[in-house]
Amino acid sequence: MLDQIRETDRKYYMNTFGERLPVCFTEGNGMTMTATDGKVYYDFMAGIAVNVLGHNHPKLTETICNQAKKLIHTSSLYYIESQANLAKMLCENSCCDRAFFANSGAEANEGALKLARKYFYNKGQKKPEVITLENSFHGRTLATVSATGQEKYQKPYAPLVEKFIHVPANDIEAFKKAVTEKTGAVMLEVIQGESGVRPLQKAYLQEIRKICTEKDIVLIFDEVQTGMGRCGTLFAYETVGVEPDIFTLAKALAGGIPIGAILCKEQFAAFTPGDHGTTFGGNPLATSAGICVVNELLGGVLNNAKEMGTYFMNELNLLKEKFPLIREVRGKGLMIGVEFAQPIAKALSKQLFEAGFLVGTVGETVFRLVPPLIITKNEIDLLTAKLTELLTAY
Repeated sequence: MLDQIRETDRKYYMNTFGERLPVCFTEGNGMTMTATDGKVYYDFMAGIAVNVLGHNHPKLTETICNQAKKLIHTSSLYYIESQANLAKMLCENSCCDRAFFANSGAEANEGALKLARKYFYNKGQKKPEVITLENSFHGRTLATVSATGQEKYQKPYAPLVEKFIHVPANDIEAFKKAVTEKTGAVMLEVIQGESGVRPLQKAYLQEIRKICTEKDIVLIFDEVQTGMGRCGTLFAYETVGVEPDIFTLAKALAGGIPIGAILCKEQFAAFTPGDHGTTFGGNPLATSAGICVVNELLGGVLNNAKEMGTYFMNELNLLKEKFPLIREVRGKGLMIGVEFAQPIAKALSKQLFEAGFLVGTVGETVFRLVPPLIITKNEIDLLTAKLTELLTAY
């Protein structure tokens, strides 16, 4: 069966992902997924930080099925009860006052950039420059790939959208030098995920917040990957004590149903009718799923993420003490990067895959671990035991 699927894929699907792992999954349950050959895998990637409630979560599955039997889509021409209620839940549990829903993280980030520009347009000002960080990742639309501070994602699409300025992370002097009277916004990830799970320093973010306030610069946090409990709090900005003016969500917000969100404080809610829109964004299915996810997070899953994140980090640091091959363990909550002293990440991840464990890699030296937030000590122990066994052979 897998050979047939792979052949059909090769013949008809645009190859933007290269050679994928030789597996196709047919079902999932909690922390595990089952492949076409019946083999069961422990999922430490959660669909790249999406499946926060794991697979086939009873309440989420029930919510999606019940809503699908009623209404899936109606459009933005009409009021949508679950859309209004999810917006309320997110605002009441964050520093923001308004929400808008899109379909993806890239759309949410694109909308946030538009919102910042419209904010200054309404004030009769032109401040088109946006500062982002080197090694950042903000999406794959033309504007968000321009915002992304990685040349490998940008090179095929030149000329890029103008006025994006990239500076080194955690270098406040470089940031200050980049600020001009034309700087309108700053877009940051509290933890840079795609470059290897690299947290920004608390003092650095606090100083940027101060500068943005003093100079009337819109501070945007990209929480597409770090939000919705991933870092042990509902939103990652809570871990550093810095409130953004605008922040974005996607990935985990509906537990696997596509959705994105822009949240902002009242004074930055600059859109007026006709300024922005969406056909699918915030439809009844996606927002009903989002409500279920938020309820589950607040009902106990968030506490589990924090507790298991601490446990996981401690166990990995014990491995670091035992194996000099592990250079660093970093991250927050259940967003963890393991950096190796040698380029063994891909080879090691292949061995783990063969043993039934799914982990992510960044380049040749970093593991990215972003498991479902329902993970238990048992699954963590299984992975660390297998890692111990494999690293002993190196």
